[in-house]
Amino acid sequence: MIPISVRQIEVFVAIAASGTVRAAAERLFVTQPAVSMALSELERQLNAQLFDRERGRLHLSPRGKELLPMAQEIIERLHEMLRQSGEQPLALTGELRVGASNTIGNYLVGDLLGPFVERHPAVSLHVSVENTDTIAAGLLAHRIDIGCVEGPVNHPQLEILPWRDDALVICAAPSHPLAQMSELKARHFKDAKWILRERGSAMRVQAEQALSALPAGKIVLELGQVEAIKQAVIAGLGIACLPRAAASDPVATGRLRILDTPFLNLRRRLSLVLHKSRYRGALIDAFVASLSDDPESGMVNGIGTQHPTKGGQA
Repeated sequence: MIPISVRQIEVFVAIAASGTVRAAAERLFVTQPAVSMALSELERQLNAQLFDRERGRLHLSPRGKELLPMAQEIIERLHEMLRQSGEQPLALTGELRVGASNTIGNYLVGDLLGPFVERHPAVSLHVSVENTDTIAAGLLAHRIDIGCVEGPVNHPQLEILPWRDDALVICAAPSHPLAQMSELKARHFKDAKWILRERGSAMRVQAEQALSALPAGKIVLELGQVEAIKQAVIAGLGIACLPRAAASDPVATGRLRILDTPFLNLRRRLSLVLHKSRYRGALIDAFVASLSDDPESGMVNGIGTQHPTKGGQA
């Protein structure tokens, strides 16, 4: 007989997701002592410490990180069995943790989440807006289930699925000297004052790649949010690379002007990111499938039916 119970596995997964015994108990509608007891018994059965305690929070130990994908798969497969047990499959339920990078989380969140919410209203979505590096780290730590980012991610444990194309634009205040010129050339950007995102963000990397084709300028500000950069440009503090979606409203009202720069390559690809060892159950499959119907998507219809971790592949 297998000595490990489903409740113990649920406790392990809940603590990994929430970071504390108290939060896990609230998620599972049980008492804190019951959660602590279940975790202790699971660690005894596995002869392994699953969490390290740091500043009042529980963080997965190296062994916990190895076992969490398997525990998540067990819980998700049980939910799938229950959904298929009746004459009619039950509606998709549960929770999905999504990490969205700045542009997507602030300007494309409707496109990202809308189709999924419409099809699966009973699923609870938890969305965090962070930069690309933080999202990649969250996936590796199993803090989030799926990421949607605007920049390149290169890690052997992460799988990249293309979503759609996007573009940056160079923006300036209408009163800026560059905005007054009828035909811009690369040489006109010599000594320009630039406002950029913080290091570690995909937009910073993409902007630096594009600006490498221009004469040297000066970085006068580094800001962590696109909205802050936009307001600084409107105030005349410098020029910036901004997502086209972020620039549309102030351009329409005359507070911002897009500079015509055909000599720069400002195209980029938005992508979904998954942990390769994370079980692609019904929730993740449904989310990926909802985006494959996006008319602007570069995803192949039905891509969500692929299961790289099913059948023992890591």
